[in-house]
Amino acid sequence: MPADVIIVLSLLGLALVLFGTEKLPVDVVGIILVIALVMSGVLTVNQGLSGFGDNVIVTIAGLFVLTGGLVKTGLVDLIGRRLYRVAGSNEFALTALIMAVAAISASVLKNTTTTAMFLPVVLGLSERAKIPPSKLLMPLAFGAILGGSCTLIGTSTNLAVSGAMQRYGMEGFSMFELTSVGFITVAVGMIYMLTVGRKLLPARGGEESLTEQYHIREYVSELIVLPGSHLIGKTLGEADLAHELDLNVLGIIRGKDSERIVPGPRDRIQLNDLLIVEGKIGDLLNVKTLAGLEIKADFTAQDDMLEGAGVELFEVLVMRDSNFVGQTLRTLDFRRNYNLTVMAINRHGQTFLDKLSDVQMEYGDVLLVQGRRRRVEPLVIDGEVLLLEDLSKGAMRIEKRHWAIAAFGLFLALSLTKVAFGIEVPLAVAVLLGVLLLLATKTVRYAELYTLIDFRLLVLIACMMSFGIAMEQTKTDVFLADLIVRYFEQFGPIAVLGGFFLLTVALTQPMSNQAAALVVLPVALKTAAALGLNPRTFAVAITYAASFSFITPLEPACILVYTPGRYTFMDFVKIGTFLTLVVFAVAIYLVPIFWKM
Repeated sequence: MPADVIIVLSLLGLALVLFGTEKLPVDVVGIILVIALVMSGVLTVNQGLSGFGDNVIVTIAGLFVLTGGLVKTGLVDLIGRRLYRVAGSNEFALTALIMAVAAISASVLKNTTTTAMFLPVVLGLSERAKIPPSKLLMPLAFGAILGGSCTLIGTSTNLAVSGAMQRYGMEGFSMFELTSVGFITVAVGMIYMLTVGRKLLPARGGEESLTEQYHIREYVSELIVLPGSHLIGKTLGEADLAHELDLNVLGIIRGKDSERIVPGPRDRIQLNDLLIVEGKIGDLLNVKTLAGLEIKADFTAQDDMLEGAGVELFEVLVMRDSNFVGQTLRTLDFRRNYNLTVMAINRHGQTFLDKLSDVQMEYGDVLLVQGRRRRVEPLVIDGEVLLLEDLSKGAMRIEKRHWAIAAFGLFLALSLTKVAFGIEVPLAVAVLLGVLLLLATKTVRYAELYTLIDFRLLVLIACMMSFGIAMEQTKTDVFLADLIVRYFEQFGPIAVLGGFFLLTVALTQPMSNQAAALVVLPVALKTAAALGLNPRTFAVAITYAASFSFITPLEPACILVYTPGRYTFMDFVKIGTFLTLVVFAVAIYLVPIFWKM
């Protein structure tokens, strides 16, 4: 065995141990691997760092921004509400729905794109249904990976293998040639995840922080029903604000006499009604656009001070030694003295239905304040309040929603031009054009652009791509392929086919899926020809194998959910290995039936 091959295999083993023990962050392990490959002379410095310049890195970074645009405009939240309405809080139903939607989407959009697009949706569903994110995110990634195997454009791997087949004198795949076995594999994979896999999934994430535990991010506020609101004339039961806006209606104040109505499902909403509601900040901030409602400030005088550029929303906590303690907004003459408006007060979950101006403030009260930052900062410096969060940046830009959709649609349209028109637009260029559209329309602000990108994941992907180059450079992949022929040929054609399938699956862990498939393909085709077997059968099996990368979180779709789901490396090994064996059995049984040996 050549020395370079020994070094690469040894480093691969070391990497798997470090990934499994998680003593070091996964991106740090990737950096150590690259350094070791360069220092050992296996790769040059340029080769070792080439992964960082790959267009896949740009593409994935751009996808983070595109999906960020969908989140910022509330589209993701809207989709989440629709899915939640279908499945409710039932974990089984949500898992099944998420996997099915991901699989269908990935058959057209590619698995990485699908996972990135639905990641924030699933996180929102998790929070709404009170289900740990770890229970839903791995099914999302696995559903997308399975669905990508169903069509020619489901993954770039399918397209790469189809193109390579033509170089070897074979006809490339048709659009739906892979659909038959791919659909069955999706079904079997879903059955596994909904039964065995769901039980193996860890319950991590979604724990309530102290602020959530004490409900200090929930407020009671008064909402005015504006002219033109679609809620006018509807009963509370028909409006269903709890599901539509996540707001709980506590009371209605109506008419000049301020008649208080204890709300029932049959009470109808009228123009200029004051709805006393309880809800979270994000939901209260978007009521005007979504339902034609507006938050009523506690004071009505001098409204001009709250209008114009620079007005923001802040959450501030009253400090122990603050002059505010024991005072009310009225006694402080808060609006006049500080040029700020308190829109809501929360006290560890206690709600206030009376006028905010009469509430005597206590240490730990959280005020929702509207005004200019220069008015809030002196209060923070003087120790009167502690700034918890600048909420203005978190408000959904619903008016920009059509631009977010247009940007994502532009990316998808350009990524399909080769299939539709025979003109190829590189994915990196397509995604960057989408990002530029978001920036040009201010759907995503330049100041927040880089905060939307998870650079840890990009570093890991780049490092593992460089490791894949090392496997090709040293012929480690060919060495492993020769072992398959040597030890499996004696057991017959199916065994050889299975051997190449397993080799491809193994290589997709440290290498990119496309690289693994293209490395194994020529060896497999030559072996099939030498044994008098159908080369297309082997090409199809390798294509499926390259798509089924479940065993480690190094597949881009899995990397995307790795951190948000708080998974460990061994979670993927445990759950993904069984899933790999299941889809392996299905593929090895069905491929020779649909594509005769």
